[in-house]
Amino acid sequence: MSDDYLVRIGKLIRDARQHRGWTQTQLAEALGTSQSAVNRIERGNQNISLEMIARIGEALDSEIVSLGYAGPMHLRVVGGRRLSGAIDVKTSKNACVALLCASLLNKGRTVLRRVARIEEVYRLLEVLNSIGVRTRWINDGVDLELVPPAELEMAAIDAEAAVRTRSIIMFLGPLLHRMDAFKLPYAGGCDLGTRTIEPHMIALRRFGLDIAATEGQYHARVDRTVRPDRPIVLTERGDTVTENALLAAARHDGVTVIRNASSNYMVQDLCFFLETLGVKVEGIGTTTLTVHGMPNIDVDVDYSPSEDPVEAMSLLAAAVVTESELTVRRVPIEFLEIELAVLEEMGLDHDRSPEYCADNGRTRLVDLTVRPSKLEAPIDKIHPMPFPGLNIDNVPFFAAIAATAQGQTLIHDWVYDNRAIYLTDLNRLGGRLQLLDPHRVLVEGPTRWRAAEMMCPPALRPAVVVLLAMMAAEGTSVLRNVYVINRGYEDLAERLNSVGAQIEIFRDI
Repeated sequence: MSDDYLVRIGKLIRDARQHRGWTQTQLAEALGTSQSAVNRIERGNQNISLEMIARIGEALDSEIVSLGYAGPMHLRVVGGRRLSGAIDVKTSKNACVALLCASLLNKGRTVLRRVARIEEVYRLLEVLNSIGVRTRWINDGVDLELVPPAELEMAAIDAEAAVRTRSIIMFLGPLLHRMDAFKLPYAGGCDLGTRTIEPHMIALRRFGLDIAATEGQYHARVDRTVRPDRPIVLTERGDTVTENALLAAARHDGVTVIRNASSNYMVQDLCFFLETLGVKVEGIGTTTLTVHGMPNIDVDVDYSPSEDPVEAMSLLAAAVVTESELTVRRVPIEFLEIELAVLEEMGLDHDRSPEYCADNGRTRLVDLTVRPSKLEAPIDKIHPMPFPGLNIDNVPFFAAIAATAQGQTLIHDWVYDNRAIYLTDLNRLGGRLQLLDPHRVLVEGPTRWRAAEMMCPPALRPAVVVLLAMMAAEGTSVLRNVYVINRGYEDLAERLNSVGAQIEIFRDI
C-alpha cells in the first residue's frame, strides 16, 4: 500500500476506535498485539493487511473500517424549526484539557469525571498515550482514568496529534519538573491569527525554563538553579498563560505568587484540582494567586470538572436565534452573569432556577429557561473583558443574537487578530454584517435568514455561530468539514436534535 493510503486507513481506524471509546491499549489487547503497533498503524507508519483491517473492523464493530477512507464530516441542516424541552450543559472543554495536562504533575492515578468527549481531548490523549501515559475510559465511557509511567517517553511523542491542538503548550509547566531537556511540537488549534508563546516564556523562565524554537519544535532546557525569588507578573492575563504558571508553581519547592492572573472558569477548575493533589492555592477567583508547591505529588485523586459556560452560551444563543422556548440545565451562572445582563438589556425573556452546586462542590449552577423575545440592539458595543467581564469566547454568539435584534450592534472582538472576519460568513445566510476593521463588526438586524451551502469557518466559535444561523434559516443548508466544531463540542448535532433541531451528519462518498 502507498504511504498516502496507509495514513488514510490509520486515521480511519483511529476515528473508529475513539468512537468506540477505546484506548490504543484496549484495541491492542483485542487484536493480540502491542500498543506501539496500534500507534504505528494509526499514524500510517506500518503496512497492514486486508486480514488485519477486517480484524480491526470486527473488534471495533465498525464496518466502515473495511470500506475505506472516511472523508471530512459535514452537516445537513433543515432550518426554521423551533426547539423545545431541556438540554444539559456538558463539562468544560477548556477545563478538561487543562486537567489532562495537569495529570502529568501526579505520579499516582488520576480519575476525571464526565470528561468532554471532543476532538481536542482525543488529540491530547493520543499525545499522552504516545509518551507512555496509560489512559482508559471507565464507567461505561463516562469517566477517564490516567496513570503516568515512571519515565515519560518524549522521543515517541505523537507530533501529528500535538500540532492539531494549542493545548500542547500547557505541557511546558509540568514537564519542566520531570526532565532537564525535552522537545515539543509547535502548538496549533484554531486559526485565530498570530499568537506567540512569549507570555508563557516570561512566566516559565522564572522557573529556569529556556526555549529555542527551530524546525517546527520547541527545544526546552531547564536550569535547576533558577527559582522565582519574587512575585511573577504575567504580561498577559491569559487563561493558558495563567494555567502554565500554576502548573509550574504546583511542583516548585516553595511559595509562588502569580499576579495579573486570569480568574476565568478553567483556571478556577485547575486550582480546585491542584487542591485535590494537596497543593494549597490562595486567592482563587482573584487576579493574585499564591501557590504553596509540593516537589513530589504521588496521590490517587478523583475530580469532577465543572460545566462549560461557553457551551451554555451556545445553547442559549440557539434558543434566541430560533425564537424557541428552551431550558438549559447546569449553567455555571457566575461565568455568564455579564452576558445575561446584556441580554436582559436587549429584552430577553428568561427565568432562572435557584442556585445549586456543581459536582466539584465549588461552582454555582442554575437552570435557565429562555423564551421567544423581541430584542433591541444594545446601546453600548459588545466587547470582551477578562473575568468577571463578558467572556472572550462568548463574543461571537452575540453576532447571531444581534442579527435577530432590531437596530445596529457594534461588536468589538479586540483579542484575536481575525476572528471577527469569520463572523461575516453570516452574510452568506442573509445576515447584514459590515466589517469595519479586523476587530470590529457592525451588525444590522433583524435578519431574514436564508439557507446556504458553505465551508465551516476555521475557528471554533464562529463555526458554531454559522450552524445556529442555519438552524434559523428556512430550507436546507449544508455546513462542510465541521472538524473544528467537534474539537470543542461533544455530539452537538445529536444533542440539538434531541430538542427539536433537524441536523444530519454525512460524509462524501
